[in-house]
Amino acid sequence: MSETRVSTLSIIHYDKADFVIKADATIEDCRVSSEEAGVTWINVDNVNDRALLQSIGSIFNLHELTIQDIANTGHRVKQEDFGHYILLILKMLEFNKTNNSIDAEQLSIVFGKNYLVTFQETPGDFFGDLRDEIKISDSVVRRMGPDFLACRIIDTIVDNYFNTVESFGDEIEEKEDELVANPTRNTLNSIQGIKKNMMQIRQFIWPSREILSDLSKKNSPLIKEETVAYFRDVYDRIFEAMDLIESTRDMVSGLIDIYLSSMSNKTNEVMKVLTVVATIFIPLTFIVGLYGMNFRNMPELNSDWGYPGVLLLMAGVAGGMLVYFHKKKWI
Repeated sequence: MSETRVSTLSIIHYDKADFVIKADATIEDCRVSSEEAGVTWINVDNVNDRALLQSIGSIFNLHELTIQDIANTGHRVKQEDFGHYILLILKMLEFNKTNNSIDAEQLSIVFGKNYLVTFQETPGDFFGDLRDEIKISDSVVRRMGPDFLACRIIDTIVDNYFNTVESFGDEIEEKEDELVANPTRNTLNSIQGIKKNMMQIRQFIWPSREILSDLSKKNSPLIKEETVAYFRDVYDRIFEAMDLIESTRDMVSGLIDIYLSSMSNKTNEVMKVLTVVATIFIPLTFIVGLYGMNFRNMPELNSDWGYPGVLLLMAGVAGGMLVYFHKKKWI
């Protein structure tokens, strides 16, 4: 992901008056911070450390199934309300410029009354602007609770969905130029790859609609009334992202149609040339066949000019047909 950090645990504790950042925190720091007034944002950059997850779980009284879902990085996108906390599992996406594909990373979010914990597979994310906003004393996030922080994190993820899909735009334009100039099998394979990536992105984004729909209905006391409007705004953004994906998929399907049309035109050009050649040789074959019957009473066979005359006749027929085809704009 964009911003890289090396510590496994980091803490941002803030309220309206002040904020504290601990870039290299310990479990005890997490425990102490969670007991203080204000909002505590704990970020965990390693979900493979089961002991670490259990320690975090004991601090916030997380269910064992929650720990299992967080550790399972291949889990589907979902949302669960456990009463004193809400679990969200989402996918962070990023365009891989090296092989023109997408990199997907699971992000698990647990937030309660005064805390929020994010669990990432590896260090690095694109929440740098949000962290910078927390440092601003009069920012909205400083005045709100962990439910709003969760909303802002989801909003950042959704914004990056747009960036990921739009990153394929340049590649689509490049493939369109290739189709016009010289379509090959590799071009078709690349287009199919883009289409597969769009389907994968859709599979990640589509379930997020239901999550945001539930969050925007304020079915939990952990979500304040003033935060609902922000969740609804992100919910609308999800539909915009889906529209962008569908339009991109339509563009890719159009590229496939262009490829098939180009290949069909190439085939038609080859068939046209072969047809012209075959049509020219039909009368020539008739002439050659006529003088190859070896009848005795064929005066042209005994003539000194018979052979050159037939050659001239054949050349004249072929030339005349070529002129006729050219006037008809068949060649």
